[in-house]
Amino acid sequence: MVIDARESLVVVGNGMVGHHFLAQAVAAGLAGRRRIIALGEEPRPAYDRVHLSEWFGGKSADDLSLLPSRDFYEANGIDFRAGARVTAIDRAAKTVSLADGSTVAYGHLVLATGSRPFVPPVPGSDLPGCLVYRTIEDLEAIKARATGRTIGVVVGGGLLGLEAANALKQMGLETHVVEFAPRLMAVQIDEGGSAILRRKVEALGVRVHTGKTTQKIETVGERLAMRFADGASLETDLVLFSAGVRPRDELAKAGNLTVGTRGGIAIDDACRTSDPAIYAIGECAAHKDRCYGLVAPGYRMAEVACDHLAGAAAPRLFTGADLSTKLKLLGVEVGSIGDGQGTTPGCHTVSFHDSVAEIHRRLVLSPDRKHLIGATLVGDAALYGQLLTLFQNRIPLPEKVEGMIAPNAGGARIGLKLSELPDTAQICSCNNVSKGAICSAIRSSKYTLVGEVISGTRAGTGCGSCKTLVKDLLHSELKAAGIEVTNHVCEHFRHSRQELYHLVRVHKLTSFAELIARHGTGSGCDICKPAVASILASAWNEPVLDRKHAHLQDTNDRFLANIQRDGTYSVVPRCPGGEITPDQLIALGQVAKTYKLYSKITGGQRVDLFGARIEELPQIWRVLIRAGFESGHAYGKALRTVKSCVGTDWCRYGVQDSVGLAVKLEHRYKGLRSPHKLKSACSGCARECAEAQSKDFGIIATEQGYNLYVCGNGGMKPQHGVLLGGDLSAEQVMRYCDRFLMFYIRTADRLERTATWFNKLEGGIDYLKQVVIDDSLGIAAELEAEMAHVVATYQDEWATTLADPQKLKQFRPFVNTTSSDPSIVMVPERHQHRPAYAHEKTPQLETVS
Repeated sequence: MVIDARESLVVVGNGMVGHHFLAQAVAAGLAGRRRIIALGEEPRPAYDRVHLSEWFGGKSADDLSLLPSRDFYEANGIDFRAGARVTAIDRAAKTVSLADGSTVAYGHLVLATGSRPFVPPVPGSDLPGCLVYRTIEDLEAIKARATGRTIGVVVGGGLLGLEAANALKQMGLETHVVEFAPRLMAVQIDEGGSAILRRKVEALGVRVHTGKTTQKIETVGERLAMRFADGASLETDLVLFSAGVRPRDELAKAGNLTVGTRGGIAIDDACRTSDPAIYAIGECAAHKDRCYGLVAPGYRMAEVACDHLAGAAAPRLFTGADLSTKLKLLGVEVGSIGDGQGTTPGCHTVSFHDSVAEIHRRLVLSPDRKHLIGATLVGDAALYGQLLTLFQNRIPLPEKVEGMIAPNAGGARIGLKLSELPDTAQICSCNNVSKGAICSAIRSSKYTLVGEVISGTRAGTGCGSCKTLVKDLLHSELKAAGIEVTNHVCEHFRHSRQELYHLVRVHKLTSFAELIARHGTGSGCDICKPAVASILASAWNEPVLDRKHAHLQDTNDRFLANIQRDGTYSVVPRCPGGEITPDQLIALGQVAKTYKLYSKITGGQRVDLFGARIEELPQIWRVLIRAGFESGHAYGKALRTVKSCVGTDWCRYGVQDSVGLAVKLEHRYKGLRSPHKLKSACSGCARECAEAQSKDFGIIATEQGYNLYVCGNGGMKPQHGVLLGGDLSAEQVMRYCDRFLMFYIRTADRLERTATWFNKLEGGIDYLKQVVIDDSLGIAAELEAEMAHVVATYQDEWATTLADPQKLKQFRPFVNTTSSDPSIVMVPERHQHRPAYAHEKTPQLETVS
């Protein structure tokens, strides 16, 4: 059947770019002037391929859908057909043929056929268990193959390969990555960045094999065996090919359209093919013989094609695209901007490489050193948004650029002044949103919240790297309009956290009810209640589960344990300084065996026991307290651990008793509640085995005493601590720590780590030394007295809870029954067990015994 509609606009392909074209057509009014037919090969409308791995984390196809509503196409007059595979184009008749035998006529045709995964042509690549990672159907096949199996291999160590590895890891498989190149992400990042990336990926349990050429894949029993050119082999249950993509240009080739020398449908700056009635956009298109594998260039092509088809007065042109990208691979932040590899003739590079904190930053400068032409960020991509703006708008660089990327280095910070950017400056490259468009939207729509700006302009809805700039633009516009920019905790308190802390102290307020009655409105919310609970605990140190405080706590604090993804909890007893007795080790082993808990050594020199049901927590802690343990506060914004090396007790290099000091510090500050968690360490010599410089406060022994470092940070945004005092006695260390910690608790914002607090502190380390050491504010005695109160009133939270029958009543999964939660299911893994993933929860599956 031929549809009699010679001026129909037919779109072949309903991926992210195809959908973006349709959305642009609706916005431009094109859908109201022409009949639009969208033909999608998959059985469902467009979904978000960028976040495809989230499907394994529990998101459904509907959750990933790009349609703002289920009836979006129908409501806008678009004839969308799922499962409609196009097999041929008849350019003379202006029709496309479908696999079901029907044909569709077109006036103009838009090809958005995307790309297909590249499968290396090696013998055995088509065996059962050899799969690709591209569509939701692919994910379903991967899940089916992985069920009941243990090992998975990804072929490809680029962006797609690491994303696929993340998917396998989420399913609980032992995951390997096999890469032909000598390093990971060889196209996007330099050698130093790749080395950091590899270490971080391997630390997560993924095994990386680089420089490997697969010669064949064969069946060995029930498994597959990959044979490599160097004679090595690797057995696996599943091989997942994710080694790049190739443009789907087969329709164009069969229809005698011009294609690029390396594939892809050749297009001009208007995204027209060699047939003026046919356009091509996205990964299937080749502009100036180059195909783009990222979604942002495809979006630009879709907008250009829509302009020309809609007859825009000043249609845009596609002149190429910036391939800069920021993403998180297996939890590791990676950013690549422009010529990050430094291939431009005459360019200069400035690098910062910290193998301890596992951060790599590299700037590539123009030959005259005046402009940024590329950058690589691995481990911490917080600077990505500002560097991208410098790159895209050719903003002159400061004379000393090393200060832009090296922590605590002299020289200029980035210091990007938004007021100096032209209105044409691109803020969001994913959705092509300029500074002018954002500012205009803020003014015309009277936006006052960042969420409103993001929703109204689409800036920040892609990779999210520009959200900080969007926030800064909003604050700048509000200030220019004479609107106050506040740092209020929430709508119920017209005060900052610092102000609330001061009010609690000055007026000796001991409950949330008193504080909100005198200085707030309403009944509070999920933001202010935990914040005030933390302030009250820091100030007066009353048990957090006392009746007047219990309702303020979040889930972790309410049950004195960290909730895990399956609804069970972890048990983390305190081990001051990392010391533990044989009897305590035996007690931990007995508890783990009795309650079938997964056991793991933490990075903080403690033992984590995972998988405790809520009703088991009091029973477990009774045993642990009898063995001499106390709560480790792993669940709270409080002191976690004070790590130590063995110091002079055992080590031939130790110069001071690091263990003894660590134990004293941990006992002194245990239970101290603060704006965010606190970590510490004490190293017995300059070899720094305890990693003290990456802690909120850290001590390193010297021949004359101890050096005290503060405001370091590991985790997501690593930062070295700065030296507060050198060659101090143990008593001085304790005194200065008292002052430093209470000053931080007084002045930090809600959920603000010491590193972030320090970076915003005017005067930096010089000011902090004046306050803590020189007592320039005259508050040292107050700070010491406040800490002394916390130390004197310490109670072990679990011991206090076990002594109160009323508090114990809440430790049950259901309010109306004492039955256990039947949804908690465990599966065996490496002689222990872990929570079952959704696809493993079958009716036959039983709890591990």
